[in-house]
Amino acid sequence: MSKKIFISSSLLFKEQTGSVEFQISHLTNKVLKLTDHLKFHSKDYSSQRGLWKILGKRKRLLSYLSQTNLTNYENLINKLNIRKLKMR
Repeated sequence: MSKKIFISSSLLFKEQTGSVEFQISHLTNKVLKLTDHLKFHSKDYSSQRGLWKILGKRKRLLSYLSQTNLTNYENLINKLNIRKLKMR
């Protein structure tokens, strides 16, 4: 498992552990770890289900952040390399 892939969420948001940005970065770390795990254990269906649940929660948090604070949303997306932003 390559540890360089995982983003240090503590470096991004040190004091705001309850903020939406921290939660999204923390869930992104979990997603990266689970996808790395599932590359080697493709039939681990309980881990797949957990990944789907984490992805759903992250998606809901991202949509909330995009509705409330678009600039923070765009900065976070660029920092974590989650999505490609559509040009308006």
